[in-house]
Amino acid sequence: MSALDSVLTSRDRLSRRHLFQNVGLGLGSVALSQILAADTAAQDHSKDPLSPHYGQFPAKAKNVIFVHMVGAPSQLDLFDYKPELQRLDGQLVPDHLWEGLRLAFIRKQPALLGTRFQFHRHGESGLELSELLPHLGTVADELCVIKSLHTELFNHAPAQLFFQTGFGRFGRPSIGSWVNYGLGTENSNLPGFVVLITGNVAGAGNSLWGSGFLPSVYQGTEFRTSGDPVLFLSNPEGMADADRRRIIDRVNQLNQIQLADVGDPEIESRINQYELAYRMQSAVPEMMDIQSEPQHIHEMYGTSPGKTSFANNCLLARRLVERGVRFVQLFDESWDHHSQVFPNLEKKCKQVDQPLAALIQDLKQRGLLDETLVVWGAEFGRTPMIQGAAESGRANDKVGRDHHKDAYSVWMAGGGVKGGHVYGRTDDIGFHIVEDPMHVNDFHATLLHLLGIDHEQLTFRFQGRDYRLTDIGGHVAHDIIA
Repeated sequence: MSALDSVLTSRDRLSRRHLFQNVGLGLGSVALSQILAADTAAQDHSKDPLSPHYGQFPAKAKNVIFVHMVGAPSQLDLFDYKPELQRLDGQLVPDHLWEGLRLAFIRKQPALLGTRFQFHRHGESGLELSELLPHLGTVADELCVIKSLHTELFNHAPAQLFFQTGFGRFGRPSIGSWVNYGLGTENSNLPGFVVLITGNVAGAGNSLWGSGFLPSVYQGTEFRTSGDPVLFLSNPEGMADADRRRIIDRVNQLNQIQLADVGDPEIESRINQYELAYRMQSAVPEMMDIQSEPQHIHEMYGTSPGKTSFANNCLLARRLVERGVRFVQLFDESWDHHSQVFPNLEKKCKQVDQPLAALIQDLKQRGLLDETLVVWGAEFGRTPMIQGAAESGRANDKVGRDHHKDAYSVWMAGGGVKGGHVYGRTDDIGFHIVEDPMHVNDFHATLLHLLGIDHEQLTFRFQGRDYRLTDIGGHVAHDIIA
């Protein structure tokens, strides 16, 4: 009898292809179509590639909650107040700035555009924030606002990829996948990298949480806040847990034979993913049950149990890191304000301001903020000039702001960063960086450093060379580290 025949009883004997095509059990984000299509580079794996391990030096943070505002909000209306821009509001942008400037949509020399919102100082640090963020102002002393981030791309999908993967084209691992690969997870019943989405998926799609050339076991797993938390996680109708367990055991026995035959590490990823999916059946529904939270927590976040909302996702993010998930990625759509920037920004801030502040407060009161790094940002920023019909004079509420890659703001909280701190400075109209520039590669290097990872040593060999998240650049911004 062959090795394959010894795996299956006569009652269950069937071909490997038939097994994969017809046993449509659905294993969450590790759906069979994705698993079998994966083609990643070879790498040695331990029996559990997601087991917790450590970086090159003691970490400031253990977990990350990374919030991406898809579409790119205006930093000039939220974090980077410019009195001189207010004074020059409505005047044409100076010739020396306009000459040779390439923007995504503005083609004719435009007028400068000041903010329509008041800014106020908050906390002992006196951190200056827009009136659109009153709740965030209550935790201002926890925030480290970086006003000097810059990127290389000014169209959404490539810039989103650059912000999440360090490269402007498809095929590279996301930062969550790199962290999952570098550190593993502390909860064997949940993925090490979880994704929560409010609204539509960003333009760059699921590559924003993909594993690229890393083994697919490190990719992000998308959780939903209504229906099945993970697609196909539940057993099909009429199938008992024991039946599912038996079939997964047989599939993995087949995979073990194939692994011994060809040595492809992606097969071992497949085995681990099947096992994780089975364990997730009991762990995920309990984790996603936010109705079990006390009423005062729902009031703090402004949650609506049973509905998909940014507030729900913030609360879920806390529940995930509380249970040992290493990297939680939140995406929130509709921040692309080429028109009606002022009313649209006000509307979006009302959706996110309270939950973001609540997330920081909740983590702190549970003793989790010191070890959880909260990151807020986007793919690029917004111009200090008008996009829209008004080219001179004081603009009305119909105008917007174009994409701006050369200077914008992000913030971090907890996880070893200095609270109540501002890093970097832009010029008087918020156009260029004049102090402490931070490239996206530097941003990634700093984030990894806070997790105890040397960004130059976190590498993966693919197609003959060692790749890393920061590619050939990246410097740690030590001045923001507490």
